Amino acid sequence: MIVGIGLDVVHVDRLERWRRTPGLIDRFFNPREIEDALSRGSGATLSLAARFAAKEAFGKALGTGLSGITLKNVVVYNNHNGKPCMRLFGNALEALARIGGESVHVSLTHERDNALAMVVIEGGSHGSV
Repeated sequence: MIVGIGLDVVHVDRLERWRRTPGLIDRFFNPREIEDALSRGSGATLSLAARFAAKEAFGKALGTGLSGITLKNVVVYNNHNGKPCMRLFGNALEALARIGGESVHVSLTHERDNALAMVVIEGGSHGSV
């Protein structure tokens, strides 16, 4: 059963500004996300923007926003086939459990100026709607 859906868009220029501010990227992204993004060369900013949009979409899917969630605890990565995935830790995993969420699905896209993400949270019949 779907217990939450979230959608978010991030203007890529926002992440370009963040990349020029020392320490800001490290504040919002897990080291794995940063390493993966930087490995994309000129596509690094697009990759970070899409991942940040996924974090925001996760908060919307929770229905509570990201208040009280450490953004580094929401890790967006690509599996061995390139499919975007989300792994949660700490307070992000606890927030998922509070709404009865059991799995998270994520879709990312980006083109020049914008990055978008959609997150769907699935849970059992005990989840809230």
